[in-house]
Amino acid sequence: MGYSDADAAELYDLLNRWGKSDDFYLTFVMGAGSVLDVGCGTGVLLARARAEGHTGRLAGIDPDVSMLERARRRVPDAEWVEGKAADITWLGEFDRAIMASNAFQFLVTDLEESLHRIREALVDGGRFVFGTRNPEVREWESWNPTNPYDVVDHNGRELRMIYHVEKVEGDVVTFTETTALRDDTPLRTDRASLNFPGVDTLNAVLTKAGFTIEAQYGDWSRGPLTSASENIITVARR
Repeated sequence: MGYSDADAAELYDLLNRWGKSDDFYLTFVMGAGSVLDVGCGTGVLLARARAEGHTGRLAGIDPDVSMLERARRRVPDAEWVEGKAADITWLGEFDRAIMASNAFQFLVTDLEESLHRIREALVDGGRFVFGTRNPEVREWESWNPTNPYDVVDHNGRELRMIYHVEKVEGDVVTFTETTALRDDTPLRTDRASLNFPGVDTLNAVLTKAGFTIEAQYGDWSRGPLTSASENIITVARR
């Protein structure tokens, strides 16, 4: 008994339904002629852009093959590339680069190289827009087996998502996500490490990579960034 990568990609969309953050990113996509979605997942953001009339160039890159397969079905005329941010080879081709759904936090060991590649993909004056969880809120402390999330998947299967933090080292949190039956029988376990840089660290690494901080917000309505903000939402310019 298990849970396939294709099933996990379907489940990802159920667990990450369209919300305020997606509305925020969509405004930046619709306002640009060419957009690169880094960590594009299943392509939901670019699919919505096409549906709402975006006629320009859309491209996405993601290391997950099953998610890219869903993205290709959603938007056949977009460019979909398998790879990580550090694998980007485009040079000066996009007005916007987007990292939605806290995908920025997966940049751990290759953060500086990834930012360099993202910057190189942008035209002069191009914007890089992304969000990352504010470490001062310490959201990972709620990721534990006593706080599971129940969901019914696309096949009508009743599942339980169980999270467990294995370690916290500096800004990096390593945790597991177990997809299980409702009796807690595990079907698959995925492990990931996320980067939780604070504002000062974040801004320093962006500046070093050649970006100028144009704006930072604390919520998806463009409210001010404070120590209590759940997110650090950044618009940086090449």
